[in-house]
Amino acid sequence: MKERSSDIISRDISRSILRGELAIQESLQSERDLAAHYKVGRPTIREALQRLERDGWITSRKGMPAIVNDYWKQGNLMTIVTILQHEEEIPDAFIIHMLELRVAITPAYFRDALENNRLKVISLFAPFKDVADTAELYAEFDWHIQHGVAMLSPNPIYLLILNSFKDVYIRMAEKYFNDSTHRAASRDYYDHLLKRVLDGDIQQAEQAVRDMMETSIELWKQKMNGGRKK
Repeated sequence: MKERSSDIISRDISRSILRGELAIQESLQSERDLAAHYKVGRPTIREALQRLERDGWITSRKGMPAIVNDYWKQGNLMTIVTILQHEEEIPDAFIIHMLELRVAITPAYFRDALENNRLKVISLFAPFKDVADTAELYAEFDWHIQHGVAMLSPNPIYLLILNSFKDVYIRMAEKYFNDSTHRAASRDYYDHLLKRVLDGDIQQAEQAVRDMMETSIELWKQKMNGGRKK
């Protein structure tokens, strides 16, 4: 399917913002000038600008050109997704940010799912014994667990958040699981977690999830620091 001109233009402008070619609080060109620059009609420019505003990159102003946002402070989930789509490789520091987000939300949706659908949570672990020791398959299994558990939580917001990051999550997980020690730590974690779930000890299962999320952060920081503990 041919990509729409408005999508191409919105991506080009967001890349200019990321590269610093358009500074925070800087005004964009007028719709007329943008239309001339991109050789399209003003409705196409208007559509591109509406998308950029929706995704947190700019703020429109009545009768004046739009202004560039501080996207880290005024953006939204789609802003982050767009940033990472422009990256050939996810930055190490951003993986830390994502792992910190997991600490904040993953124990909560695991607890909710276990309180409401414990047997279905147990069934999600069925493929675990057959997961080969590769980064790609570990990433797939990790997504399978996280997505499946979030789906079993009665709070749909958790699933919406995860779905927003699916492609990014898998790319990040593959990079994380490239390290064999990270795969080993996760295998031990899933063994331990499954035992807690089978025992019906929801509190200990939730704590196991939180502990592993925090361990993941420390393991990645060590990797960034050349394998040395800080």
